[in-house]
Amino acid sequence: MRLINEKLKEAIQEAGKQEFLAQGFQKASMRNIAKAAGATTGAVYKYFPDKEALFNSIISDVANILETKYKATQEEFRDLNINDQVERLDKIITEDWMIDYIYDHYDVFKLIYCCSAGTKYENYIDCLVDIEVSASLDLIKRLQTEGYKIFNIDEELIHIVANTLFAGIFETIVHDMPRHKAKEYVKSLYIFYEAGWFRLLGI
Repeated sequence: MRLINEKLKEAIQEAGKQEFLAQGFQKASMRNIAKAAGATTGAVYKYFPDKEALFNSIISDVANILETKYKATQEEFRDLNINDQVERLDKIITEDWMIDYIYDHYDVFKLIYCCSAGTKYENYIDCLVDIEVSASLDLIKRLQTEGYKIFNIDEELIHIVANTLFAGIFETIVHDMPRHKAKEYVKSLYIFYEAGWFRLLGI
């Protein structure tokens, strides 16, 4: 069994993160990463068989936690009774925890949203959009079942609206907004988003 030098592994991951941030995944060089980590290229490949394996090792845990937690928040909302769901619809549901999590792992989400072309993470927000779309369809079906008079909304439109929401949230990363400004921005985005939903649903 091969022994792992954890300090060297962490140095390679940190060097990889900086290289990917500077060059993007596709242009990043394993040779540059090895040099920055104070290791040989061969040593880097002993820990990570290819560039994508290194990229994934930096991204995967953080990305999976956000996706899992967002899905859990939607499931919690789904489990509310219909009256509580409707009551919460006209309140500002700012996802402070999401912005805090993104900013607690700022470099990772910068990599995901700005530097991941050519990896499985280049369409990462689609996972979040799919969760939002599924939750929205469940809510619409439940409102109809409970006798609420609402407008029919095409699933493709729901997808477009959800995609616009998450693209807006991640614009905070694109523009390198400080955390406090990002929270204000996302709060305004949710005001706009929720008001739009009321108009679309006819509530």
